[in-house]
Amino acid sequence: MRKILIIYALIVTCSVMATAQKKADTVVIKVGESSKVIFAIQDKKDLETLKHYNFQSLMSDMIAKLEKRDSTQLAQPSSAYLKDTVAETTTSGSQIESVEEWPSEEDRRRYRESGRGRAYNDRDHSYNYVSSRSRNRSGRRTYSSFNIDLGTNNFLEGGKFPADANAVYTVRPWGSWYVGLNSIQRTRMANKLFLEWGGGVSWYNFKFQNDRTLLTKDDTQAYFSFDTRTDLDFKKSKLTVVYVNFSMVPVIDFGGNSKKPGLFSGRMSRGFRMGLGPYVGYRIDSYTKQVYVQNGDDKVERHHDPYYLNNIRYGARLQFGFRGTDLFFNYDLNDLFVKDKAPQLNAFTFGITL
Repeated sequence: MRKILIIYALIVTCSVMATAQKKADTVVIKVGESSKVIFAIQDKKDLETLKHYNFQSLMSDMIAKLEKRDSTQLAQPSSAYLKDTVAETTTSGSQIESVEEWPSEEDRRRYRESGRGRAYNDRDHSYNYVSSRSRNRSGRRTYSSFNIDLGTNNFLEGGKFPADANAVYTVRPWGSWYVGLNSIQRTRMANKLFLEWGGGVSWYNFKFQNDRTLLTKDDTQAYFSFDTRTDLDFKKSKLTVVYVNFSMVPVIDFGGNSKKPGLFSGRMSRGFRMGLGPYVGYRIDSYTKQVYVQNGDDKVERHHDPYYLNNIRYGARLQFGFRGTDLFFNYDLNDLFVKDKAPQLNAFTFGITL
């Protein structure tokens, strides 16, 4: 028993001497006439932690306890008063690591380089390290998609089809294909309301009913006529016009999908959706194409020319869909050709969006 008491006395003595050798640095802040706040820093490494304390919150809690003459320890742990910096979440919302106090400089450097931030957990008053790589993905309101419009096109003259008057420029519906390649952004405006906006390139292909139909022009006008070369066996005649376009279509999607549904994208919507909005385009190319047989050989004639086509097109787009399928209808409000230079035709197209 005596030996145990001697060993215990030695341990206590060594502890007291060690404490005495490492004297704490103190800072005294006078409050009023007779009060003061004392900071005792035993280890200078704690200064780094001190920089991140929310002293306003700490003092508020301390004053509240003093007013009640409550001398017990503060209810919240000291880590609860550390300032919140970047609050972020992972894709799955899981926490990567939980810590009670501010990490070392090495830990903070490592997390900065890995793209992670620091978040405060209100439930257990702890700070958690979480990934910031997908914060924008989880909170963003706009998603991109690539869509293909595939349909058929025609035009109206005075609200009627040219076929009604047996016009030379009557279009053959089968074979007059419309193709549009579009990059579409879908932005959520409200719970079920979205704005689908973006740009792309489209091709009007007007395949004429009569394979001998020919489009020519002079210094004043463009003309539709029949090719009179009798030694040729004509197989096809068409006019192609290429545009770059921009559209903005408000869409009500009762399925509430943030991403645009698509037939081949694998994204389906449980509800019906419908949209109507404007578009505008600028002509970047136009040409006629004739295919015929001469002396047993297939020949192709292609002539690139403006043909007094309007450089600008603008109109309205109606689209509606269910699950992964969307149908569209585009109608050009302006004439295909410049006024008084050719027949006044309004182009339109309808089809499916892939």
